[in-house]
Amino acid sequence: MNEIIDFENIYVNYGTETVLEKINLKICKNQNWVILGPNGSGKSTLIKLFSQDIYPNTAYEFKKKIFGKERWDIFELKKYLGIVTNDLHNQFLAFGSYLSAHEVVLSGYDSSVASNNKFSKSQIADALEVMEFLNISEIKDKKVSQMSTGQLRRCIIARALIHSPEALILDEPTCGLDIGAQIAFINTIKKLSNEIPIILITHDVNEIFTEITHVALMHNRTIYRQGRKEDILNAQNLSEIFGLELGLTCRNGKYSIDVID
Repeated sequence: MNEIIDFENIYVNYGTETVLEKINLKICKNQNWVILGPNGSGKSTLIKLFSQDIYPNTAYEFKKKIFGKERWDIFELKKYLGIVTNDLHNQFLAFGSYLSAHEVVLSGYDSSVASNNKFSKSQIADALEVMEFLNISEIKDKKVSQMSTGQLRRCIIARALIHSPEALILDEPTCGLDIGAQIAFINTIKKLSNEIPIILITHDVNEIFTEITHVALMHNRTIYRQGRKEDILNAQNLSEIFGLELGLTCRNGKYSIDVID
């Protein structure tokens, strides 16, 4: 099965309010995607569809498949689809501040924030191997309460990678990072994108890196445009979804936007 995500005609309602409508999206394993849109466009709800936290709840006929399956046990899905969100980051700050970096990564085995389980020698070694790949092995004993935002974010990515997932979803990954940490973090994601497909969900074009191949633009609770990056990522489309007249520039694969007066 080549498809990671295969959605057709999906609607989601919260009570009488429609929060997503007519979502059609197909993401394949040989692609890296960015799902770009302003706050309130439906990105967070779309992540919940990916993670199986919600299901379409209208009378419309639809297709919703992840890795070819219509239904998943949530904990089983996490072995195939790693998801890194700012909510998870905040949970570790609130409830796991005493954990070491190594313990944060190990917690991915039972999908907890603070685990009392004992781990096998092979699990401990595998966690250290993932940390080395992400260049964070030197902080393995550092506590969450002592970490920078960027360090904790990379630990949470390592946690998602512990099961060797077949794709990785990153939600607003550079939120809260200073400029230097943003650059370092994007370089980490670029490295990862050569190993597994990346689905980047953001409102910031600065997070879009060279290896991104496809773009989906969200606007008014639906996907406004989608396709190959060179066909979709332009000033006209961005101006439409953000409601401003924008200019778009790309230098050495790095995108930036300007408001046109």
